[in-house]
Amino acid sequence: MARTEKDFLGEEHINKNALYGIHSLRARQNFPDSTPFHIEWYKAIGLTKLACYMTYDNFKTAVLEKHPNNDTPLNLFNKEIITALIESAEEVAEGKLFNYFIVPAIQGGAGTSINMNVNEIIANEALTKLDHDPGEYNFIDPIEHANIYQSTNDVIPTSLKLAAIKLLLELEEKINDLRSEIEAIENKSRNKLRIAYTQMQEAVPSSYAMLFSTYNEALSRDWWRVSKCFERIKVVNLGGSAIGTGIAVPQFFIMEVVSSLQRLTNLPITRSENMPDATNNMDSLVEVHAILKAHAVNLEKMVSDIRLLASDVVGKRELSIPQKQVGSSIMPGKINPVIPEFVISAAHKIYANDSVITSLSAQGCLDLNAYLPVIGHALLESLKLLIATNKTLKENLFNGLKIEHDTAEDKLYHSPAITTALSPYIGYNNAAKLAKEMKKSKKDIFRVNSKLKLIEPEKLEKILAPQNLLKMGFTLKDITE
Repeated sequence: MARTEKDFLGEEHINKNALYGIHSLRARQNFPDSTPFHIEWYKAIGLTKLACYMTYDNFKTAVLEKHPNNDTPLNLFNKEIITALIESAEEVAEGKLFNYFIVPAIQGGAGTSINMNVNEIIANEALTKLDHDPGEYNFIDPIEHANIYQSTNDVIPTSLKLAAIKLLLELEEKINDLRSEIEAIENKSRNKLRIAYTQMQEAVPSSYAMLFSTYNEALSRDWWRVSKCFERIKVVNLGGSAIGTGIAVPQFFIMEVVSSLQRLTNLPITRSENMPDATNNMDSLVEVHAILKAHAVNLEKMVSDIRLLASDVVGKRELSIPQKQVGSSIMPGKINPVIPEFVISAAHKIYANDSVITSLSAQGCLDLNAYLPVIGHALLESLKLLIATNKTLKENLFNGLKIEHDTAEDKLYHSPAITTALSPYIGYNNAAKLAKEMKKSKKDIFRVNSKLKLIEPEKLEKILAPQNLLKMGFTLKDITE
């Protein structure tokens, strides 16, 4: 069974019980892509429209207080329609009815298709609540009622920012969880020696605590930067209508609707003081995504290090990562570093998203940016990827990572890299003699020094003790003692 819906372009046949309508169907036909729309954005649209309906209800009350005889020029909705719209918007805000959202993420039209698909879902669900059939728009209309005092151009960007803020809160938490896991490894590795590498060559003595402290510090910066993102995107243009001027919207609604949304969400959302700017310019999203990109860079650097240190390429391993899944369908016993590979892959998707967001934000033309749907999709995708990468790194990589400290220390004492620590005591040239003989003989520094006798054994032991190797610099007292 099908129903027929009309617009000024013609008519379409739609499944009788479907909660979407002609506008959604035309978008689906025009944008034959299968990229799914983010449910987080869908739910945020539901919350945004709920704030609009609640504000409309308050507006109606204020109007009737001034016109108790209902002698107002406005055709105000009756209470049962408002209630039905509110209840339907609540369902959308909970993620219900999402199977009727049929518009793909990649689209044209500045988000009008997104807005109309939700309007049709809300209007048709409200109709069923009042014992009408979907499509009986003479009772509740997707535009006249579900879109009251709204525009695609204020509802869709506002709901995007709302969805992004909620995901930012989750990301902030996940970064801190990962940082705590890494800090625990750092604390367990105090005074545990390893070779540091520059340009993938053995360089100088270091420790795993120092290496993991660099990851900890980077994540701390990421956490701080993400915590500042809320200031960048909390400003919204809801109530601004088509281009931020509030055309065809009551002043009461403009002044109250953002406060209603703030109360609903308990988030620090504020109305822009320049709503045409908030409608027109997407630079705040560019800035926020740049911070997300910086976090992705830090994660990629970190897991690339771990993957290398845990690889078969390094020979006798000092560090091993959890074995998570069989690595090959043909090579028995092979285990691959799938968690680092996932994180690196996600990071490069985020870099690509950053390019999309940057270039399409610059494509905004005059009073509106028509590419908000793709910009928003890329932003939310990056946020969800970063939440996933932080989660799996904590649970599946660093929780279970093992360091063979004795192996690492033994490799250091056999490495010519350790002779750098002796330069202040015996000079560069004598240290080079030790390094050369160590390379040739493959013996540790203590045995080579006992042959070359370039420094007293007791002094050498003291200099190469972990607490001395790992302290910051040296003093004159160190040289003379």
